[in-house]
Amino acid sequence: QVQLVESGGGLVQAGGSLRLSCAASGRTFSDYPMGWFRQAPGKEREFVAVIKWSGGSGYYADSVKGRFTISRDNGKNTVHLQMSTLKPEDTAIYYCAARTNTALLSTTPAAYDVWGQGTQVTVSS
Repeated sequence: QVQLVESGGGLVQAGGSLRLSCAASGRTFSDYPMGWFRQAPGKEREFVAVIKWSGGSGYYADSVKGRFTISRDNGKNTVHLQMSTLKPEDTAIYYCAARTNTALLSTTPAAYDVWGQGTQVTVSS
């Protein structure tokens, strides 16, 4: 069984940057794709970014493309989300997720079977 723990959230001014990290334990980390999602108050959980098991360039939601970068270090069992040029509308709880039953990427939250507890990101205007 895989366990995920996020860190790195916080309060930042608009235009600033944050780097989120997700540490995985349990099953071999390099077997499966990893995603980042976010959920703002009163809204549904939405896709942010995903990266395949072998790393490389990720796939992004249009709202974050060009500002966020997903990466992974399979040797350290971690996945990161570098967030730049943050906007107030990026305020949300950010979750990392693992899709452990397939190597296929997905932007749908329901496709992921393991989730972290989330980390709060607040961007002030």
